[in-house]
Amino acid sequence: MRIFHRARHRPSATWRQTTDRAFTLIGDGRYEDAGALLVMAADLEPWLSDSWFNLALLHKFRRDWEQARSAGLRAVALLDREHGAPDWWNLGITATALQDWPLARRAWQAYGLKLPGGPSVDGPVSLDLGTTPVRLSPDGESEVVWGRRLDPSRIEVLSIPLPSSGRRWGEVVLHDGAPHGERVTDGVAYPVFDEIELWAPSPVPTYVVLLQASTAADRDALERLVADAGYAAEDWTSSVRLLCRACSESRMAADDGLAAHHDPHDDGDAAHPGHLSHLSQGGAAGMSWLVERECGLAAPAHLVRALLDRWVAAAPDSRAYRDLEEVC
Repeated sequence: MRIFHRARHRPSATWRQTTDRAFTLIGDGRYEDAGALLVMAADLEPWLSDSWFNLALLHKFRRDWEQARSAGLRAVALLDREHGAPDWWNLGITATALQDWPLARRAWQAYGLKLPGGPSVDGPVSLDLGTTPVRLSPDGESEVVWGRRLDPSRIEVLSIPLPSSGRRWGEVVLHDGAPHGERVTDGVAYPVFDEIELWAPSPVPTYVVLLQASTAADRDALERLVADAGYAAEDWTSSVRLLCRACSESRMAADDGLAAHHDPHDDGDAAHPGHLSHLSQGGAAGMSWLVERECGLAAPAHLVRALLDRWVAAAPDSRAYRDLEEVC
């Protein structure tokens, strides 16, 4: 195949060395230096789609979406296969970040995805891709939460994130395509995707409150009450599990609060837990229920205390709360 009267060929040794050095610099966070090398590589081999794909990746890492779109379009123009190229997937992420919906549809379809309505549909890409875990703030105090996939590169957060992540329930985050780790629940493995950036903020604040819930049924009643109001409550005492980075990016069982989980780096055991052990206080056999629960609440300021008061009023002998505080 010929493009602009020049046959495709293998990249030169200089191109490969320059590109390898650039990605080493990217790994060190030296994006400016890496960019100079990738521009040099593109000058050496302008006929290679990889030259422009690599530049598009760099611009994505830098969140320079206009430059990423420009390089991505040059990359796909030089492809020698119709479907499945990562160049199209990367361009789909870029187009979604820019809300360039015609380009996003073109990219996902060129990659090989079937979209409802065909290319003439306006507005955001909307797909029913189910739920999946997403790692928020992967470069900081990262946290894996569950969300609903709106399309191949956007997830709506369904869990209530901890305030350290800087994210809220109901926010939509842009995520990368390569999974880092898995979470297994009910025997099904779900890939964990890394957040790239916040795509749409949520106006709903996050509160933390200490509950006095005599039974799990009392705790469940609050979660149902808040959900029925259109918002969310989450028992962080049972749902939060601390993991090192290596474990977080591996295949781990999801913590549903119903079973005990033991940190693999802890030298303790179930009978004599070590200092790293985290045993979720759910319904696992042999585990006592903790009456005091730390709970996250996602609800508007004018409603959150009213919901808690209604919860207590339904069973005042077994329910109470204190220390309500807005944290994010």
